[in-house]
Amino acid sequence: MSETWTFVCTSAELLPGEMQTAFDEVTGAPILVLNLDGELYALEDVCSHEDFELSAGAFDPAEGTIECVLHGAKFDVRDGRALCAPAYEPVAKFPVKREHDGIWTRDDRD
Repeated sequence: MSETWTFVCTSAELLPGEMQTAFDEVTGAPILVLNLDGELYALEDVCSHEDFELSAGAFDPAEGTIECVLHGAKFDVRDGRALCAPAYEPVAKFPVKREHDGIWTRDDRD
């Protein structure tokens, strides 16, 4: 588990409907941060069905979902829940915060 917060970008670089990626400074985990109507969510940037970057897929702010471009699995960006096959397992959700005009996240898994 990482206690160190990783800088993702400035607040101005992540507007509603956009996403940014970062790697946890301690664990190296790929993290995808999404702005859904001004609320920030962070998920592991790896599809639970296949080892592929979710950030390569489509973020649908109207539905609050991210779709893996490889096989079409969809996940709820608010909690990482798998919404359709071929994914059945959720993706990890991470804490995210705004501080000093920046957006920060970390891998908080044990």
